Amino acid sequence: MKAFLTHIFTASDNSTFDLGRILWAKMSFVFVGLSLWFYGSGHGQFDPVTWAAGAAGILAGGAGGLKIKESTEPGGTNAGIPG
Repeated sequence: MKAFLTHIFTASDNSTFDLGRILWAKMSFVFVGLSLWFYGSGHGQFDPVTWAAGAAGILAGGAGGLKIKESTEPGGTNAGIPG
């Protein structure tokens, strides 16, 4: 599990931790957690289209951020895949 998390949260050299990836994951967990709290506590009704649009915005923003800084990552752009 540690190797999996390290691979997800590091740059393509698999040793330099990437703040962008960490914040992206954190925002995703916070989005899901706040959604569960909001809808579970009766503050609103669940609308899957609106929820999916918010989730898509977070995922697209993180992916765009990774693409923008791809050329500055240590170890090249092979996303940690050897060979």
